Amino acid sequence: MSFDYDLFVIGGGSGGVRAARLAASEAGARVALAEEYRMGGTCVIRGCVPKKLMVFASAYPGMVDEARAYGWDAAIGAFGWAGFKDNLHAELTRLEGIYTRNLVNAGVQVFDTRAVVKDAHTVALASGEEITAKHILVATGGQPFVPEFPGSDLAVTSNEMFHLDALPKKMLVVGGGFIACEFACIMHGLGVEVTQFYRGAQILRGFDDEARGHVADLMRGRGVDLHVGTDVISMERVDGRIAVKCTTGHDDRFDLVMYATGRVPNTAGLGLEQAGVRLTRNGAVEVDAYSQTSVPSIYAVGDVTDRINLTPVAIREGAAFVETVFHGRPTVADHELVASAVFTQPELGTVGLTEEQARDREPIEVYSAAFRPMQSLFAGSDDRVMMKLIVSRETRKVLGCHIVAPNAGEMIQLAAIAIKMGATKEDFDRTVAVHPTMAEELVTMKTPTRVA
Repeated sequence: MSFDYDLFVIGGGSGGVRAARLAASEAGARVALAEEYRMGGTCVIRGCVPKKLMVFASAYPGMVDEARAYGWDAAIGAFGWAGFKDNLHAELTRLEGIYTRNLVNAGVQVFDTRAVVKDAHTVALASGEEITAKHILVATGGQPFVPEFPGSDLAVTSNEMFHLDALPKKMLVVGGGFIACEFACIMHGLGVEVTQFYRGAQILRGFDDEARGHVADLMRGRGVDLHVGTDVISMERVDGRIAVKCTTGHDDRFDLVMYATGRVPNTAGLGLEQAGVRLTRNGAVEVDAYSQTSVPSIYAVGDVTDRINLTPVAIREGAAFVETVFHGRPTVADHELVASAVFTQPELGTVGLTEEQARDREPIEVYSAAFRPMQSLFAGSDDRVMMKLIVSRETRKVLGCHIVAPNAGEMIQLAAIAIKMGATKEDFDRTVAVHPTMAEELVTMKTPTRVA
C-alpha cells in the first residue's frame, strides 16, 4: 500500500518535534507534523522556559537584600511586569521560530492546524484534508486540570500566568505539586502577597518526605502563607475580587486564584479510541516499552502517555521511537534514575529513590545534613540547605540523592551521573571535597543519620 508519508506526527512539542526531525534528517523518512497552536509545546510556550525566566526575575530582590549585607549600596525599584512580559514573549517567539526552522530544514512538512486520527493509517486535518501515513505518532502532551465546583470558572491555570495584564496584589495558589509550589515562590518573589492551599498533609507528594518538609518550612519562612489540609469549597466574584470559601475557615478575598491541581493527557477528541487505541482511566495513551499502542502503526510519546512527564524524557522517547521504527534497532527509552528539579526558592533537586521507597525495598542507611550555607549565613539569613543520600546496606550503592539548596538543579544533574553509573557510598567518600561549597557535604557525610 502506498502512503502519503512514512510518518505523521500529531503535536509540535519537544517529543514530537525530536521524532519528526530525526526521522526525516537521519532516517530519510517522508515526515509531516501538525500543530494546532504554537510550535514548541508546553515546555517552550507555556511551561519550562517561560517559568524558568520568571524564576530568574523573581530572585533579584533577594539578591539585592543580600548585596547590602556584603557592603553594596544596593536598592531595587518596582518590578515592571509589562516590560518583562514583552521580553518574555519575544524570547518564546524566537524559540518557536527555531523549532519550526529546524523541522523545515530537516525536510518535514508542517501543518499549522489540528489533526485527529481517523484510522490506523489516516489522519484528518481541521481543513477537511485527509492524509495517509505508514506510522502515526501521537505527541499531544497534557493540559492543566481544574476540578468543577461553584465558581471554578474564576480560576486561572499555569497557562494563563504568562499572559496576565498586570500582577495581582494578592493571590491564592491551589495545589501542592511542583507547579503550584514554583508559582507560589515566583509570585512571592515578584512582590505579590501569596497564599497557598493544598488539600494533602504535605506539599510535593511523591518526593522525599524530609526534603519536601524542608521546602515547606523554607517557603513559609520566606513569606508564603502555606496551608496544608485545606481545600476550596466555592468561589464568587465580589466587588471585583474573588471571595474564596475553604474547608478550614481561612476564607479570604484575592485578586487572582491559580489552580495547579494536576494535568491530564490531551487525548479528548483525537479519535484514538474509535481507531482502536486503548486509553488508561485518566485518558493517557496506553503504550508498551517501545511506545507502541494497541494499534501497531500508531505510537505515542511524551506527557500524553503519562509515564514520566518531563521534557527530556519526551525527547528520549521520541529518539527511541525513531531508532526502533526507522532504523530497525529496537530501543527502549530509559526511565530509570531520571533526575529532576523543582524550581522553588531554594530549589529541590532529586534523583533515585526517596527514603520511603528505599526502606520499603531493602535495608538502607540514610545520610542527611541541614546547615546554613556560607553565602546567606553571612548576610544574616536563617535559610538552611539540605543534602541527603540514601544508601543500600547490602550493595553500598547510592540509591537516591536529594538536595534542597540554591541551584540544586545544577548540582543534582552532576550527582545523577555518578548515581546512574552505580556509584557507592565509598565512591562518594573517596572523592575529595571542593571547599568551600555547599555540595562538598555530599562527600563528607561519614556517619549515617539513621538506618532502616
